[in-house]
Amino acid sequence: MSDNRGARPADQQSRRTVLKAFGAGGAAAAAMTFLQACTGAQGASGGSGSGAAGAFPSTPKWRFVFVNHVTTNSFFVPTRSGLADAASLLGLPTPQWTGSQTGNVSEMANAFETAINSNADGIAVALTDSNAFVDPTKKALAKGIPVIAYNASAANNFPLTYVGQDLYQSGFLMGQRIATTVKSGKILVGISQPGGNNVQPRLDGIVAALKTAAPAVKVQSVNTGAEQAAELNAITAAYTGNPDAKGIYAVDAGSTASIAQLIKSRNLQGKVHAGGYDLLQDTLTGVSTGALDFTIDQSAYLQGFLPVLYLYLYRLSGTLVTPPFTDTGLTFVTKENVAPYLSANSRFEGGANNKLIAMPKSIPLPPPSTVGH
Repeated sequence: MSDNRGARPADQQSRRTVLKAFGAGGAAAAAMTFLQACTGAQGASGGSGSGAAGAFPSTPKWRFVFVNHVTTNSFFVPTRSGLADAASLLGLPTPQWTGSQTGNVSEMANAFETAINSNADGIAVALTDSNAFVDPTKKALAKGIPVIAYNASAANNFPLTYVGQDLYQSGFLMGQRIATTVKSGKILVGISQPGGNNVQPRLDGIVAALKTAAPAVKVQSVNTGAEQAAELNAITAAYTGNPDAKGIYAVDAGSTASIAQLIKSRNLQGKVHAGGYDLLQDTLTGVSTGALDFTIDQSAYLQGFLPVLYLYLYRLSGTLVTPPFTDTGLTFVTKENVAPYLSANSRFEGGANNKLIAMPKSIPLPPPSTVGH
């Protein structure tokens, strides 16, 4: 494609509309506008082989790096699909996926430093630790490398923005939901990395909510470890030692899937309440059969897709389009609404289906908007 001087007026208007929407903090809605502008212009011109996306000017093949804490964890399959899709849309190489397999902060910090020293064009990092990434972030920014936090953030750090769930609030809402079914007694809560900024705020939120909504409930946390394969053993051992537990919950994907497996293998359905996070296959099956009361969808795909878009626009605009803080949301998935997740088997949620997913005949009414009040 030619640069923007050769763009049609309609394409230029699309570009201005997109940049304005992002600059105003339009987040996911702006991303959809951006997609339409890009794909519309590409369709009219026959592709984007020259390195330009839509009506945007040609750019270098910017190289972005994602630093992750559990690089092989199943939760991040849709995140990796999202970052690859955004890069493909923009004509960029697929961002590097690096960090640690086991939550090792030193390995993550080393990967961060490597990205800086190799002059990456942008870095997305899961701020699972409050201190380890402060100096690397300052160093990156000083070299003109933008840094965005995704999946986990931390106070007193310096990323340009955060893309991910409001973790404490999600835990608080989960605690309120638990209180509707468990009024007293002990509950077990699995946590893969106690103290980690990606999961500890959820546990803190659960505890805070229950203190108010169900003060007779005692929370016993269970360290399940960062290695997904070992989480079932940890959850099983915890329940074996506490067979009087009224509920079994978790604040991470692997632990939640393990709870579903435990309830199935021990025939505990209807005997204990259970729930947790994310959309692994065992978890969705557990929700559909009633083994789990619920699981929480936090839009893992957007946690890969949006950082790439934000880094791209930040560089494209010479820092004028500041990436907005983006809460990727919270959806309680229950037996009543789990069917589309199972039938679609979509790559947006970690499945294998790459095809267009048909829209339903009607869309359920969302909660009333609070904007403008």
